Amino acid sequence: MNTLRKIYCRAFQKAFHIAIPFLPYRKPKIAGSVKELPEIIMRHKCTHVLIITDGGIMKLGLTRRLEKALKEAGIPYTIYDKTVANPTTVNVREALELYHKEGCDAIIGFGGGSSMDCAKATAARIAKPHQSLAQMKGILKIHKKLPLLIAIPTTAGTGSETTLAAVITDAQTRHKYAINDFPLIPRYAVLDPKVTLSLPPFITATTGMDALTHAVEAYIGNSTTPGTRKNALDAVRLIFENLDTAYTDGNNIEARRNMLRASYFAGCAFTKSYVGYVHAIAHSLGGKYNVPHGLANAVILPMVLETYGDSITHKLRNLAVTAGLCDKHEDDKTAAQMFIDAVKDMKKRFGIGDHIPEIQETDIPELAHYADKEANPLYPVPVLMDASELETLYYRLMPPAGSC
Repeated sequence: MNTLRKIYCRAFQKAFHIAIPFLPYRKPKIAGSVKELPEIIMRHKCTHVLIITDGGIMKLGLTRRLEKALKEAGIPYTIYDKTVANPTTVNVREALELYHKEGCDAIIGFGGGSSMDCAKATAARIAKPHQSLAQMKGILKIHKKLPLLIAIPTTAGTGSETTLAAVITDAQTRHKYAINDFPLIPRYAVLDPKVTLSLPPFITATTGMDALTHAVEAYIGNSTTPGTRKNALDAVRLIFENLDTAYTDGNNIEARRNMLRASYFAGCAFTKSYVGYVHAIAHSLGGKYNVPHGLANAVILPMVLETYGDSITHKLRNLAVTAGLCDKHEDDKTAAQMFIDAVKDMKKRFGIGDHIPEIQETDIPELAHYADKEANPLYPVPVLMDASELETLYYRLMPPAGSC
């Protein structure tokens, strides 16, 4: 990246870092079970709830406990269950139409990050009916109070229940972009481990590594605060202590509960301190090829950490100590390598590879352009890279010639 652009990026990031204490960040109120929601909904004087979820969640029957609680309390509800992975502008339009048709006045995002992002974007369109999602792209463009928004994560990874971001894919162009504003932070987050028990092992692994990526990128960036550093370290500790158990014994309530807590802490960390190039690259792959976000993050994470090199060795040493990989007396470089190797070992245990088979070489300049546009100047990454430098990472993600 040229010098003038580097100066601009760092100045932009420094201004945001200085502004953090003065911005209206808030954490959602926590509920421990879906059974607590009827009282919350009635307290807010809401009369009809739109539940935004996906077909897979419905087939697994994960909404039944919520539906039963609402029925017993006499609260009408409508379900939109067509959300896709990497939710699209079409999903938001359909959910919005259903909200108005049924006379809803509250929204519950029930599922993984896709359902919660779709719920957030739908709420944003309700608050700003005369603006398209594309016009809200970027930062601080909503400024309006949303309807009551509740998030119920069924995966322990996205952290979307805590964040001010909704990531949407344009149905026509397949370009994936983020909408970032404080009203998008849900009013309530329901951390109910029972809704995560049916999660298959591979999804448990990739979403868990998504949470790990959030915590790591927030921690190694240049816009941390004492609070976000603590949140990130707590998340890393919980993930290393519980993800393998949740993967091998999906019915372990304690491991599931701790992974939800880890995801929540990681979300609190990155919503203030942001992420980095792992996410920018993963978003471009999700938009272009529909690669699941958690899987993309898991594949990319160690490669990007290695690319940052010596700029992050001390911070990776702290993560290694927190993860229980070494003691505090280990030297930075050795401990940093221990952490990267531990992430690689985790991938192997979970059957996650090192490449993205969908990548087409002819698409790489476009993908790198979108990653550059997303990350710079917003993400306070340890080492700045422009589109041409990011292209080299995409080439490394391509499967070797002749492989299946």
